[in-house]
Amino acid sequence: MPQFTPKFVCFALFIGLSSVLSLIARPTSDRPNVVLIMADDLGFECLGAYGGVSYATPHLDRMAEQGVLFTDAHAVPLCTPTRVSLMTGKYNFRNWLAFGILDPHAKTFGHWMQDAGYKTCIVGKWQLHSYNPMDYQPEWRSKGMRAEDAGFDEYALFHTGHDEDKGSRYPDPVIDVNGKLLKNNQGLYGPDFSVDYMNDFMERHKDEPFFVYYPMALVHDPIQPTPDSPEWKTDRFENNRKFFGDMVEYMDKLVGKILTKIDSLGIAENTLVLFYGDNGTVRGIPTKMADGTTIIGGKGDPNIYGSHVPLVVWWPGMAKAGHVVEDLVDSNDFIPTMFEAAGVPLPADEIFDGISFLPQVKGKVGTPREWVFMHYNPLPGDRKERFRKWRWAFDKRWKLSEETGYLFDYTVDPLETSPIMAGEGSDAAEAARIKLQAVIDSMPDQES
Repeated sequence: MPQFTPKFVCFALFIGLSSVLSLIARPTSDRPNVVLIMADDLGFECLGAYGGVSYATPHLDRMAEQGVLFTDAHAVPLCTPTRVSLMTGKYNFRNWLAFGILDPHAKTFGHWMQDAGYKTCIVGKWQLHSYNPMDYQPEWRSKGMRAEDAGFDEYALFHTGHDEDKGSRYPDPVIDVNGKLLKNNQGLYGPDFSVDYMNDFMERHKDEPFFVYYPMALVHDPIQPTPDSPEWKTDRFENNRKFFGDMVEYMDKLVGKILTKIDSLGIAENTLVLFYGDNGTVRGIPTKMADGTTIIGGKGDPNIYGSHVPLVVWWPGMAKAGHVVEDLVDSNDFIPTMFEAAGVPLPADEIFDGISFLPQVKGKVGTPREWVFMHYNPLPGDRKERFRKWRWAFDKRWKLSEETGYLFDYTVDPLETSPIMAGEGSDAAEAARIKLQAVIDSMPDQES
């Protein structure tokens, strides 16, 4: 072990203190705003920028043209696992409790951005406090984190209370606005209110650094008409998969509204905007691709169509416009990326499992991920009986499942119909098995 002299220790302490004072003294107006938008149940294939042709997504496509398109971003295949990971920067085995629950003792990126002097706001969907109905595992009711304790100065959220009381997220929405239910909600569309509140927050705080997290309700079921659908005027509560395209296109419209607001406030060059998905598209939803293939939504499935999601980054003047990045990204990578952009040091007393992709946003090589690891177990949770625990690791070509020992070349077998058994693959397959098994072995299992 190296020996440090008192003089060296004093010098190191001086440098560390100087760095902290420099960060504190930095003018807040010079620190970039951060806006994180996460679509619900939107696989990568739904956007035109990824080759999807079933829906018109001009605003997100333009966002990609003006910013950076990541082609290999992934999320855990269901919403709560991804949200817990995204907000804490940790694999689920470190802090998972139950579906619809965020550990009330956890720290989130909201807390840390507040500590760094940012004004913080969250709009959209919460669903991290209480999920189970009274007659199903009632011990999990009211066990998660409350919205008001999550590190946000302001919030306007759907589903902050018990599951049976959540009401509508779309027509006539039930929205908790800073502790009070929204009044006069008849005829309103929930996502419109979320974006209007968000845009108002940005306008009120345009002269100081802010962090806004928008976990969208769109395009999660119920699949209902939007205000742009003719049926909105006749039966806005109709639930029919024929409206899925309308919902995708309205989601895109709202992203455009957010970017337009940022532009109009004159803060675009000082605002990092990230658009991401929380898991694959709803199971069974077909999306046609420009190459003539059709991708079927894989939400919830432990395969590539359950995890492969869009990631588009927009930061005029900083992001390399039109840049396409093929590096792997997962949900743990957002905290290191956002904090690096904001000049916020990662808290030294926390474990973080991500790697910043900010260098790639700026057109540099950065430190690309060699693999992605998934600890995926939505249990316990109401209506999650079909799920079980899955743990796997994958790189740009190969995926290895811990539970079965199966190896797949998912670039040609995305639905995992042709497993490669140990000792039966090519040299490349066997080398990948060894590498990915080492990744899995390095990850503790909370249930072992």
